[in-house]
Amino acid sequence: MLEELYIENLAVIEQAQIAFGAAFHVFTGETGAGKSILIHGIQAVLGQRVSRDWVRTGCDRAQVTALFTGLPAGVLQLLREMDIACDEGQITLSREIRADGGSIGRINGKTASVTALREIGTLLISIHGQHDNQILLAPEQHLAVLDAFGGDTSYLEAYQQAFRELQSTARELGRLKKEEQQRRQRSVLLKKQIEVIGALDPREGEEDELENALMQAENAEHILSSLNGAAGMLAGEEGIVDQIEGAVSLLREIEDVCQTDELTERLKAAEIELKDIAEELTGMADDVNLDEQRAEKLRDRYHAISAVKKQFFCDFDELIRMYADAKAEMETMQSDMSRIHALEERKAMLLADVTEKANALSDYRETTGRRFVERVTEELRFLDMPDVVLTVQHEKGKLTIQGRDSVVFLISANKGEAPKPIAKIASGGELSRIMLALKSVIADRDSIPTLIFDEIDTGVSGRAAQKIGIKLRELSRSRQVLCVTHLSQIAVMADTHFMIEKHEENARTVTQVHLLDLEGRVAEIARIMGGDDPSELMRENAREELRKVGM
Repeated sequence: MLEELYIENLAVIEQAQIAFGAAFHVFTGETGAGKSILIHGIQAVLGQRVSRDWVRTGCDRAQVTALFTGLPAGVLQLLREMDIACDEGQITLSREIRADGGSIGRINGKTASVTALREIGTLLISIHGQHDNQILLAPEQHLAVLDAFGGDTSYLEAYQQAFRELQSTARELGRLKKEEQQRRQRSVLLKKQIEVIGALDPREGEEDELENALMQAENAEHILSSLNGAAGMLAGEEGIVDQIEGAVSLLREIEDVCQTDELTERLKAAEIELKDIAEELTGMADDVNLDEQRAEKLRDRYHAISAVKKQFFCDFDELIRMYADAKAEMETMQSDMSRIHALEERKAMLLADVTEKANALSDYRETTGRRFVERVTEELRFLDMPDVVLTVQHEKGKLTIQGRDSVVFLISANKGEAPKPIAKIASGGELSRIMLALKSVIADRDSIPTLIFDEIDTGVSGRAAQKIGIKLRELSRSRQVLCVTHLSQIAVMADTHFMIEKHEENARTVTQVHLLDLEGRVAEIARIMGGDDPSELMRENAREELRKVGM
């Protein structure tokens, strides 16, 4: 339970140290005195969101520390998992809020994350404020309320385990099917490449050879004419060779009278070289093919290669590599169809199992719903709502992580009226009492040691308020209960009464928390009943109300 709360520089609370017991505590005070700030402080150490605006003006930080004792088993286990020492079964949670933004959380003096504070806090305190009535107004929250009341999580846990396994199998099956589809699409492309390029049957270097051969074939006549013409100019009648022979004869006629031997030998060498060149040119001319059909075949082959290159957007060398790569990839490509078939069978089996567990969960929820209606209706009768008819509208739909059930709470607040969604007919006071009834029946199912009710009396008065006070007192016999209230009917039921008071001190607003003795309670309850200046009759009435509950 919450043993002690220390607050420093939190909004208008300069300093407050509050000790709690194990029973029913109320906080009262005028509107604006700072009761909500007290709740903010508790929420801060529980890891809820804080604001730097909470820091008292002129201070650089605010500090809230809470001491808890008699820790439930769940908290002790969580502390062990977090490796946090816990001496004498108690724990201190603290939160430092900085004026420049940010905050620091601590558990037993050890720095801790806000998440850690929140995880532990949810096991220590349950806070119900006016905004929690939204749970009743939001049908999507009703299933969680029903499950919390049921208490037996085995059905939901078994279902969720099977459902997650089904989801995992379905995801794996979807992935393999997608890969198989991609593989089939890829194989179509590879087969096309192998078929088209294989039919072409290209070989390394063929394109260059083909270009040269085609160029020669298409220019054969001109090449032949040029080769023969050149050979004739060198070795034909009156060609260069004959002229050189004539020059050699003339030089020999004068070699006795003129030194022409060297020049004659050079001309003879030139004659031999030119004869060789002429013979090679003639040989080349003999090799020239004037076959037009061959030239046409060369053109067809060249065009065929060009067409395939264009089809696959690549050059000739890439075409060769593409063909080799496609054949290699096709050889290594394997289908996962056997794995797909196995997963399809497993998915069908899991779906049947999940459906069976979903039906078992639905049956359990239907049974729980009937018990829920009985218990809540009993509580509502006690809370002065005897004519309320509560029903649980239970429908089955598609499978989700929470099962196949949708649950909506319907009520009829008056006799003869058909049950309708709570949001459509419940007043603020009715919502508060319905929520208290829910808290009462659910509290029996959990181990949270401290319940805090922040102005649960909204919209109620008279006998209904008295019943709420009795119910809170009843709850406090098994839980520590803290309640912020404006109603005397609730305040008189408390075992411990704190008054939150605001006043000016050194031109600053200061809020203080006072533990009231019997006379202090009489005065405060009389103020609640009759205003700031209660009469002696009001005081006597307050005293009498306290006497009735044994104070």
